[in-house]
Amino acid sequence: MKNRNLLVVDFDGVIIDGMNEYWFSARKACLYLIKTNPNSILLENKVPKLFKDIRPWIHHGWEMVLMAAELTREDSDFKEHFFESFASNYEHKCQEGLEAWGWNAQQLQKVLDNIRQENISKNLTYWLKKHIAFPGVVNRLKQLEKEELELVVLTTKGKHFTNQILKYLDIKANVVYGHESGPKEKVLLHLLAENKIHGFIEDRRATLEKVINTPGLHSIPCYLAQWGYIKPKDLQHLPSRIFVLEDKKFQEPLAHWP
Repeated sequence: MKNRNLLVVDFDGVIIDGMNEYWFSARKACLYLIKTNPNSILLENKVPKLFKDIRPWIHHGWEMVLMAAELTREDSDFKEHFFESFASNYEHKCQEGLEAWGWNAQQLQKVLDNIRQENISKNLTYWLKKHIAFPGVVNRLKQLEKEELELVVLTTKGKHFTNQILKYLDIKANVVYGHESGPKEKVLLHLLAENKIHGFIEDRRATLEKVINTPGLHSIPCYLAQWGYIKPKDLQHLPSRIFVLEDKKFQEPLAHWP
């Protein structure tokens, strides 16, 4: 891919709200790992409030499996009355959780991916329907062609699963980069070497901060999707090179964006 005008967009939290699927698959993966019947009431079928609340801190899929497991561990700090402390020390708490269970990130990611593939094989339609596009996003992305822009999806979800959902939503991406492609900064550097990137939309502030601090990526306009899974304080004191993108502004031509 050379000499293209690109808009690079994150997937979960920008294009889709997959909360129901996150819990559905993370719960099954967790119960598999702790050798509990998948129909066990140890973890309810309904998405727990704590799982929803911690979603803005989650970066990789394996962390969702760990959070499901932490809900079952009596001595875990992943409790309502400890939430603020848990969230503020999230990465450390993840490491504590892995050590407590004797697991590693690669193991959890593999189980999660296997569970998702199993769900797809058994009932693809049922699995797909657990993903909901954020209002107006699909139609807006379909307008990019009129602006002579090509869509690139850059996500920490597996490429295979992302492609399945994009097809279901009738979104045509020029190319999709999943977690298999490595860090997002690395992918952006690769793309920027032979193309012009007119914007990168992400709902994770920490990712955008990495991008603006990566040598060679200073020309990329970075946008924080206000409609996504953002933390309560994410919109405060943003670096000058990260712009808040409201859903109303997103619907306008890119030339009108900050």
